Amino acid sequence: MADEAAVRAAHAFLSSSVSADPRQRSEDPEHPETVQAMQIALEIPKPDPPQRSDLLAAAARAVVAVCLDPRSAPGGPWHERMAAWYGHRIRKIARRARNKAWLDAQEIDGVTVAEEPPLRQAARARAFVASAVGDVPHEIRKLQIKGTDLPADEPGPARVDAPVIMLNQALAMSTGKDAAQAGHASMLYAASISQDAAADWARAGFPLSVRVIPAERFAQAAVKPGAVAVIDAGFTEVAPGTVTAIALPPGTAF
Repeated sequence: MADEAAVRAAHAFLSSSVSADPRQRSEDPEHPETVQAMQIALEIPKPDPPQRSDLLAAAARAVVAVCLDPRSAPGGPWHERMAAWYGHRIRKIARRARNKAWLDAQEIDGVTVAEEPPLRQAARARAFVASAVGDVPHEIRKLQIKGTDLPADEPGPARVDAPVIMLNQALAMSTGKDAAQAGHASMLYAASISQDAAADWARAGFPLSVRVIPAERFAQAAVKPGAVAVIDAGFTEVAPGTVTAIALPPGTAF
């Protein structure tokens, strides 16, 4: 299938980009085009907001869905913007959206994912094609970065048939920061697996779970076989070099 071939090409591009020497990625505030970010909109309605873990899972799925979208592959309409982002420091910015602002954001290039667990409110997030921070469309720029916080939850056991993203509870990150880190973990995990596995994961809709766990268990997860770590650049909330998230392959006991 043409789309699957493009997913594989997008995966190859992602994998080669994130495995490159990170010292080659830079940004210069005097040249705003070098400050690149992927924006993420989190739908958080006032009545009946989603459960925190579900919203983090939706954000993580949306980010990897953009990265492996056929339109992000070489030759696709999103490729140049994604290439510019991969080539600089990989920032993500999560924002709150609701009502008309959420609907308006659907018109901007990106992918919306709905996490719909049984007996719980659906959680929705949209990840947008990356851009220079000065070129963020008005529909996204008007969304607030603050106000994304949701209370901690008890989501129950994680899926055993899908990757699990662990976030370090001891860091006490905001929901928006956790969403950005979960998204970073999903894209790094995708880059770490084979093209066949990535294509299968894409075909299934990128199922995954996100769990916020105590520091001791987080440290144990970090040394599991196949674990993929997110090392934060320290732009917001945590110190540079902090390991904020761990992605584990399906079926990993933790």
